[in-house]
Amino acid sequence: MALDDAALAEAVIPPTRAEGNGLQPSFDLHTPAARDGEWLIRPILLFAALSSGLVVTVVVAFVFWRAWPLWHLEGLKFLTTSGWDSQLEDAWNSGGVTFGALPLVVGTVLTTVGSVLVAGVVGTGAAVFLAELAPKWLRGPVEAVVQLMAGIPSVVYGLVGLAVIVPYIMNNMIPDNAGQVLPDIPLDGTCLLAGIIVLSFMILPFFVSVALDALRAVPRSYMDGGMALGMTRWRAITTLQIPAATPGLVAGIVLASSRAVGEAIALSMVAGSLAMVPEFNHGVLYTVLQPIRTMASAIVDTGADASDVPSIASAMFGLASVLLAVSLGLSLTSRWAFKLFNMRTNVVSERRV
Repeated sequence: MALDDAALAEAVIPPTRAEGNGLQPSFDLHTPAARDGEWLIRPILLFAALSSGLVVTVVVAFVFWRAWPLWHLEGLKFLTTSGWDSQLEDAWNSGGVTFGALPLVVGTVLTTVGSVLVAGVVGTGAAVFLAELAPKWLRGPVEAVVQLMAGIPSVVYGLVGLAVIVPYIMNNMIPDNAGQVLPDIPLDGTCLLAGIIVLSFMILPFFVSVALDALRAVPRSYMDGGMALGMTRWRAITTLQIPAATPGLVAGIVLASSRAVGEAIALSMVAGSLAMVPEFNHGVLYTVLQPIRTMASAIVDTGADASDVPSIASAMFGLASVLLAVSLGLSLTSRWAFKLFNMRTNVVSERRV
């Protein structure tokens, strides 16, 4: 017997039941889909979520537990005193040595701030070009290149910097009287400037991706309304679109900063790997030409063999705990910025084709 349209729809579409504020499809364990194993999906996903959260919690707890002897013995003095390199040598011989990581903290701050400033300026321009100005035939290939840059290993960036940037700085930027101005500091091209340049290229694709999504998430009515009132396209971008996307841009900067703070391999190759606070009284040029070492690169340079010395192992976990705390703080800041951005735009970020 033939079924009418209503009966056919009822036979094909499963009944619904009210849940919360909307209607959700009911789930019958006797349907073929359920018998095929769909009822396992929820517990599997729940296990994956809990496992990932548990792993992160265990890692955080383990790092701070191993760093506790250092913080209990030295406290904030660990971050406010110097002498890391000489203290490492003494620790290998005597063992009971207190450490000062101030040069590592300064090196980390200088490389991070410098690279974020460069990536922020260049990345914002690149994101504006891709979002509003680039022709369609060029937009896709450029975005693909940006995404490809994010997947390049850091050691490759370090190798390119060591082969190209460091020799250029050594041959073209170091003044002839540098040995007289800074007689006790080796100036061979591996320096703060090389670290900033390499790190800027490493974090640039992360910032561009977030900034691009932030600019595209701004309601189109902003641009259309501004141009309808007589604004030029560039003025509408700078006075309407970029200010509206500022929280998203801030989130991109924070995410790029968290990437820069934890970089070790590339900076270990091009930044000089000397735990020293740069001398700032000789001008900007001499400041950026001095070698530095960051907290992350210090952990890599010290090596796994140092874990056999309790004081060195505790110091390395102390550095790791600082990096972990900074990364967690930056992550929370980026989440806050994203939330603020969504509240201001009140739209879902979508890519325009």
